[in-house]
Amino acid sequence: MNITGPKILFTIPILGGITITQTTLTSFVATLILCVAGVLLGRNLKKRPGRMQVLVEKGVSMFYNLVGDAMGQHNRHWTPFVGALFLSSLLGTLLGMTGFLRSSTSDLSTTATWAVLISLICWYQNIKNIGVKAWLKGFTQPIFVMTPMNIISEFAQPVSLAFRHFGNIAGGSVITALIYWALAGLSSLVIGMICSNGYVVTGVLAVLGVILLIIYQKKRKGVGRIAGIVLLALSAVSILQLLGIFTDVPIFQIGIPAVLSLYFDVFSGVIQAFVFALLSMIYISNACPPPEECLPRKSRKAKTNS
Repeated sequence: MNITGPKILFTIPILGGITITQTTLTSFVATLILCVAGVLLGRNLKKRPGRMQVLVEKGVSMFYNLVGDAMGQHNRHWTPFVGALFLSSLLGTLLGMTGFLRSSTSDLSTTATWAVLISLICWYQNIKNIGVKAWLKGFTQPIFVMTPMNIISEFAQPVSLAFRHFGNIAGGSVITALIYWALAGLSSLVIGMICSNGYVVTGVLAVLGVILLIIYQKKRKGVGRIAGIVLLALSAVSILQLLGIFTDVPIFQIGIPAVLSLYFDVFSGVIQAFVFALLSMIYISNACPPPEECLPRKSRKAKTNS
């Protein structure tokens, strides 16, 4: 078993060498798909929309309502950014199911870049709304002794945001690799034990499998029928290995990849993309309070002087 990071595909010989990894390729493909989809779905809009336009408008409205509820109606203009972040995360994870592309969210550099971007946006919005002095003074609240802790928590935000998303997706990949490795070893052990006794045990398994299928032929999803199919599959693989046609066939891995991909890539990918987008909305909304809470600088000065 070998668990490694993204492979370096090639290096562009400029600026000291720019490495293009599997993560870079997946991110580029995801960006290209989203751009093409945006152009195709956003053109030729009609007053009497068709089915596709209705679905797109429903999706866009859903995103706007979600951002309005989570960040406040005054922050609905952040919807395109939040939508792009969510779709990039989701598509970057799902592209890992293709087999030749690696999930971009399983690379810390991807989630860390997004997390740093969110932090920069929050810092910019805070300085824009309250000014540099008030922002810096906020690190000394509620008392001056808390300044080091406030600074640490400010930098801990992007770290936790990045590692949470990366850890869940990468953890799923590691667990899948471990299960694949264990099932491959189990397959070699079982098939090896069957083949060590020649054709006798193989024939017995085949006969038992046929008997179980005959007895449980009317129950398509019965346990006995499934057991009969498994026994026939084991006997078939053992015969092929004895004949030297196929060797080391990981029979116990059949069906497992689809189930694991369904959970880790689809279900977990959707959940993690939503959680990342939701946390990003919370952080940005804290830096973008309602307009009435953000007095202009001149008004603050005038209020202070009065």
